[in-house]
Amino acid sequence: MRLWESFKIAFAMYSVLPIPDVKWEEKNMRYAFCFFPLIGLVVGGALSLWLWLSHLLELGGLLTAVVAVSVPILLTGGIHLDGFCDTSDALASRQPPERKLEILKDSHVGAFAVIAVGIYLLLTAGLWEEYRFTVSSMGVLWCGFVLSRALSGWSSVSFPPSKNSGLLRSFSDAAQKQAVRLSSVLFILLSLAGMVLFDWIAAVCVAVLVFLLLFFYYWMAKRQFGGVSGDLAGYFLTLCEWVVLLGVVVAQGVERLAV
Repeated sequence: MRLWESFKIAFAMYSVLPIPDVKWEEKNMRYAFCFFPLIGLVVGGALSLWLWLSHLLELGGLLTAVVAVSVPILLTGGIHLDGFCDTSDALASRQPPERKLEILKDSHVGAFAVIAVGIYLLLTAGLWEEYRFTVSSMGVLWCGFVLSRALSGWSSVSFPPSKNSGLLRSFSDAAQKQAVRLSSVLFILLSLAGMVLFDWIAAVCVAVLVFLLLFFYYWMAKRQFGGVSGDLAGYFLTLCEWVVLLGVVVAQGVERLAV
């Protein structure tokens, strides 16, 4: 029963899917991060369905790209993109870590956040325009949504926290950390194995880029904020999804050159 409540909390918090009778109690939050990667299955599945329909109906590249950018944001309610915006504001402020943490708490959207999210959406749409549909590449992208959330969940309970308050700290404190780490590692390995089965070249490109991003995330979070927070986790996940798409597009370019 406790696991079921944790499952519902994960989907209620990180997706817009209607989840009835969610009991927001500390004991029910302990295993929420264990189910976080499953949301990636839903988001990746919805996106894969759109890519397949777009290919089947021979829709234009621009429409395909715009909808592909929108699907993950709409299904998650923009919660991770919100963290990306807040973190972009804080990083651009060039203030000490304590002041950066205050900026993260500010509910207002600053100019740097608007600029950053605009550039992010444009670059993402540009990558989707370059992407060429294949079943194997679609499978790699689907696995990427699981991988990004598994890494986010693992880092949230493994990296030092930036503060003693906030939503991520609540989840992390309530979490059975060893269970979350083990489940996250399992999802990481399964998603990477799935990528290799679909397209090993794309899997290698994605894995290299994603783990470089993870190292950067750890270094940046400790240096700039003293540790990770909910907003920083959203920042990482948003960039991780973009990096997965970049890796697939790069792999497709390599494969075309090799022909």
